[in-house]
Amino acid sequence: MTPTLNLVPTEDEIAIRESVRALCAKFDDGYPRRKFDAGEPATELWDALAGAGYTGILVPQEWGGGGAGMTELAIVIEEVFKGTGTLPAAMVVSAAVAGPLLAKHGTQEQKERWLRKMADGTFMMAFAITEPDAGSNSHELRTTLRRNPDGGYLLSGQKVFISGVESADAVLVVARFRNDDGTLGLPTLCVVDVDCEGFTRQPIAMQFIAPERQWQLFFDNVQVDADRLIGGENGGLAAVFDGLNPERIAGAAGCIGIGWRALEKAAAYAKERNVWGVPIGQHQGIAHPLAEAKIGLELAALMTQKAAALQDAGAPGAGETANIAKYSAAEAAIKAIDTAVQVHGGNGLTLEYGISDLYWFARLARIAPVSREMILNYVAQHSLKLPKSY
Repeated sequence: MTPTLNLVPTEDEIAIRESVRALCAKFDDGYPRRKFDAGEPATELWDALAGAGYTGILVPQEWGGGGAGMTELAIVIEEVFKGTGTLPAAMVVSAAVAGPLLAKHGTQEQKERWLRKMADGTFMMAFAITEPDAGSNSHELRTTLRRNPDGGYLLSGQKVFISGVESADAVLVVARFRNDDGTLGLPTLCVVDVDCEGFTRQPIAMQFIAPERQWQLFFDNVQVDADRLIGGENGGLAAVFDGLNPERIAGAAGCIGIGWRALEKAAAYAKERNVWGVPIGQHQGIAHPLAEAKIGLELAALMTQKAAALQDAGAPGAGETANIAKYSAAEAAIKAIDTAVQVHGGNGLTLEYGISDLYWFARLARIAPVSREMILNYVAQHSLKLPKSY
C-alpha cells in the first residue's frame, strides 16, 4: 500500500472532526477536574465516543468496527483533547493498542470473544508492559508465564504505571515465557480478567491530573488458559512491536489536541484582556510566544500525520516518524501550555481558567510511553547510524 499524506483534509476527515467537536461540546470545561476530584473515570465521555463508533474505529469492519486507520483515530484523539481537555485512557490502551493487536494476531475464537465487544465499547482492555525494575529496558522484563502441570499456564510478577485498570474488563499483559530449564524466552502476550484469582492492584498516588488512575499490578500464580495467549508461547514479540507505533502516534495526537486547547484559550484571553488601554495581544512580548507556539504545534501535527500515513500503509519509516512525532508533539504542547499560563499571568494558575491542569498530560508525554531520551537514542542509532549508547 502506497502511503498518502493529505495536506488538504478529505471530506471524511473534515466530517470526523466536525462530529467529534459536536460530541465534545456537550462536556463543559470543568468536566475533567470534577471527575478527577471525585476519583471517577471519564465514563460519560467514553460512552459518548462508543455510541458514535469511535472506540472501535481501528477494528476491522468484519468484527463490528469502523475499519479505519491511525490517521482517523489520531483525528479523534486530537479533537477530544482539544474539545474537553481530557481523554479516556482506553482510547489509547484499548482502542489504539490492544484492539489492533488482537485483530492482527488473535485467533478467530479470540476475536469473536473479545474484539466485537471492544468495537462497540462494551469491553475494555488495559495494557501492561512497564515494570518497576525494567524501566525503559523492556529486555529485562521479569513477569513470567510458565506451564502449569495441571494445564494451562501460571503468570507471576508485577507491573507499574498501568493506566485505567479501574475501567477495564481485562488486561493485556506482556510477560516472558519461562522455559522448563528456567531460562526466559521471548515476550508472551496473555489476556487476564481483572477479577481473576491471584490478580491484585494498588493505586499509585500521582500529581498527574487525569480521571483515570495509575496502578501497580501484582500477579501471584494467576491461572492463564492456553486460549488466552495471543500469538502462542513465544509469539508476543511481533505483536508488542506492532503496538508501539500506534501508541506513540496516539500520544502525539493527544499532545497536539491539548496544545491547541491551551493556545486557543491564550489567544482569546490576549484579545480580551486590556492593560494600558490596549489588548495585551497587541504587544509583541505576548504575540510572538503565541505565534511560536502555533508554529510548533503545526510542525508536530504534520509529522504526526506523516507517521499515521506510514503506519496505515505498513511502509518503512513508520517507527522513526512515530518517535519523532511523539517527541515533537510533547515539546510543542509543553511550549503552548507554558505560554498560555504566562499570557494569563496569575489567572493561568487558577482552576477557573483551566490552563494549568493541561500541563500534566503534556509533561507525562515526555516520559511515556517512551521517554524523550530513548527517542533521541533511537534517532541517533537508527537514523544517523551512530554507535549505540546504551
